Amino acid sequence: MEMFSERVVPAPPAAVWEALNDIDRLRGCIAGCDRLELLEPDVYDVAVAVKIGPVNAKFKGKMSLLDIEAPTAYTIRFEGQGGVAGHAKGTAKVSLRPHDDLHQTLLCYDASAQIGGKLAQLGSRLIDSAAKKMADDFFEKFVASFSKDTEQA
Repeated sequence: MEMFSERVVPAPPAAVWEALNDIDRLRGCIAGCDRLELLEPDVYDVAVAVKIGPVNAKFKGKMSLLDIEAPTAYTIRFEGQGGVAGHAKGTAKVSLRPHDDLHQTLLCYDASAQIGGKLAQLGSRLIDSAAKKMADDFFEKFVASFSKDTEQA
């Protein structure tokens, strides 16, 4: 599965970078996130509950940040086991750059993932649709979290 998207975030690049590295903010933006904890620098323990079509699964695994070019880019590598539902692994390259003015950021990501087990039997159209919805939900919450920052200021 391959996915690419861009989002305009209503905050300067430095603030977006900080938010992308804020465990509490990320935890609140990831649907079904049961656990996101730092194990060691740039390595996280993750547990996420997902529903894809008729399959409910709890994935447990690790997420690592690689190729870090603070404050503009990094690569996220993830791998997880979902018990009888199967397993998933992949990468996402994330980059930030100023957009229109210095008060907005263009966040771009290019992700690829592989799945195996019961989930892989569901068909690529259902998997791709579910992955796109999960990404859209995450970024909708992530972008909205900056509106909350503005309201609190």
